[in-house]
Amino acid sequence: MTRAALRLMAVLAHPDDESLAIGGTLARYAGEGVGTFLVTATRGERGRNGESRDTSPAQLGALREAELLEASRVLGVSEVHFLDYPDGSLDQMDPREAVARIAAHIRRVRPHVVLTFGPDGAYGHPDHIAISQLTTAAILAAAGHDQIDRPHQVSKLYYIAWTKNKWDAYQAALKTLRARVDGVERQATPWPDWAVTTVIDTGDYWPAVWRAVSSHKTQMSIYRNLESLSDERHLALWGSQEFYRAFSLVNGGRALETDLFEGLRCRSSQGIAA
Repeated sequence: MTRAALRLMAVLAHPDDESLAIGGTLARYAGEGVGTFLVTATRGERGRNGESRDTSPAQLGALREAELLEASRVLGVSEVHFLDYPDGSLDQMDPREAVARIAAHIRRVRPHVVLTFGPDGAYGHPDHIAISQLTTAAILAAAGHDQIDRPHQVSKLYYIAWTKNKWDAYQAALKTLRARVDGVERQATPWPDWAVTTVIDTGDYWPAVWRAVSSHKTQMSIYRNLESLSDERHLALWGSQEFYRAFSLVNGGRALETDLFEGLRCRSSQGIAA
């Protein structure tokens, strides 16, 4: 990868977030020759192993790590790193330390574009909300000066932004996603259509997304309804992905983007975007 090559980094909370949330986007840009990098905060060790309740957290974490690495291979991800935080407790970690660690990855990889969850955490999941806040802060930290690494200024930050139509299709195929936090039930709150700034066409990549999702075998008791979906239904789920452009140093306005690297490609071809 040359220094001028475009680079995309996703910073997410759990194994399977990369496939379910942005699998088509990762596969599309990897297929275009963009360097795609993934940082995952936890190993999802508090999840489930199918219907089994006998797998220890350590064993499940190891299984889910292997599943994520396989899914990332299917999606063409260039590099995967784990932050090694405990599943379900990301919002209780030392924020300064977590921000510094994410910022170190940003400075090392030097991505032009960063993707993460929105401040809503998709359906209020505390880990999703925490990784959104930590990543946003880390972008600011990575641009500052210190005595260790060269600073790096990210050009664009995007939040994952599911609309009502996408949530309806997703939850009809799977289940209603809920999170109970502090005794209060949280559910998915779709982004209004007018708030979406960017829609990525991933229609050619849904078979790769499905293979990546299927790599998460410990979770297939949840995803098994997807196996019987027609190609048309799979396309409805994975054929496009929506984002909110939280900030951009290279473009703006109300016009709907169809490329996360809008405003960057000409600069990259001239060798000055890195």
